[in-house]
Amino acid sequence: MASLIQHLGTGRRKSGVARVFLRPGKGTITVNGRDADAYFTTASARAIIRQPMLATETADKFDVLVLADGGGINGQAGAVRLGIARALCDFNIELRGKLKSLGFLTRDPRAHERKKYGQKGARRRFQFSKR
Repeated sequence: MASLIQHLGTGRRKSGVARVFLRPGKGTITVNGRDADAYFTTASARAIIRQPMLATETADKFDVLVLADGGGINGQAGAVRLGIARALCDFNIELRGKLKSLGFLTRDPRAHERKKYGQKGARRRFQFSKR
C-alpha cells in the first residue's frame, strides 16, 4: 500500500479557520467538497486563494483540499491563503523567503471589535445635542 503524500497548513483570518492539504496533482482546488470557483463567489476571493501558488509557480503541481470553517467568505479566503503558504513551506523550505517577502506568511491580526456598553456600536456614540 502506497502512503499518501500530503503537506498540511493551517490558516486563520478574522473568525475563519482553514485546514489545507497539498497533494501531488494537476492544480484543482476543492473547498469543503466543492470547486473553489463555486465556493468563493467573488473574483477577489478567488484571486486571494491562488496568490501563493502563482508566486511560487506551483499552481499546476498540487491539488489543494481545504476544510474551511467559521467567519465569512473574505475571512475564509484569507485563511486559505495563509494555509496554502504554510503548506508550501512544509513542502519546500526554500519557498519560505519568497512567500515571506510577499507577506503570505503573516497572520492578519485585524478582527471584529466588540460593542461597548452605553454606545450604539464599537465606536459609534449617540448623537450629541447641545440644546
